[in-house]
Amino acid sequence: MQRVPEPELMDDPAQAEVYAAADFDEAHSRIVDAFEDYFPGLGLEGCVLDLGCGPGDISFRFAARHPACTVTGVDGSAAMLRLANRRRTIDAAGDRVAFIEGCIPGAPVPEVRYTAIISNSLLHHLHRPQVLWQTIASVADTGTLVYIVDLRRPQSADEARQLVGIYADGEPDILRRDFYNSLLAAFTPMEVEAQLVAAGMVALSVDVISDRHLVVHGTIGRGMPGAEADRSSGA
Repeated sequence: MQRVPEPELMDDPAQAEVYAAADFDEAHSRIVDAFEDYFPGLGLEGCVLDLGCGPGDISFRFAARHPACTVTGVDGSAAMLRLANRRRTIDAAGDRVAFIEGCIPGAPVPEVRYTAIISNSLLHHLHRPQVLWQTIASVADTGTLVYIVDLRRPQSADEARQLVGIYADGEPDILRRDFYNSLLAAFTPMEVEAQLVAAGMVALSVDVISDRHLVVHGTIGRGMPGAEADRSSGA
């Protein structure tokens, strides 16, 4: 099945409210838990960048799980970030989470050393997927952990509808519609692997983790785009 792109930004306030109110507890908990499966035994500390953070649920969960970290979330939707900043005032980890409005490439991402760069469900929104890998390369250093979770495209529209029926049964119509459109807009594991090759990030791996999800994971090493040695040499 050919990919069918969807809008890059979810900037409708009503849409943002529905997403912020939706019960993603189980799914988002698994995403945060799985980070430790891919990078076991780490006492993670320092700065974490969350690209495409939406209303910030993953950002807050990650900050709560790793109390020695600060998390900066970046998103292009003002509607989503209004909700994220509203939560900052009441969330226990709110003093270690900050949000920046901006689209990649070009978002005003702070130039600090990032211990980890994470993202959930951003890649399938991008009309030019290479901007994600280019952004990661521009802000990462040697040793930065990369953990990108996204949908993967099913083989047919019928399969996409079946997945909606299984995982979004009883959800608001806007969530069911967006889930279906996002499945059609997602990339296959082979397409993501090709993106990584084109970006020079062949040390990152792509794993299929469910009937609808994939994860890109790995560590930025010397000689890869974004590594300190490359940036210091002007490469």
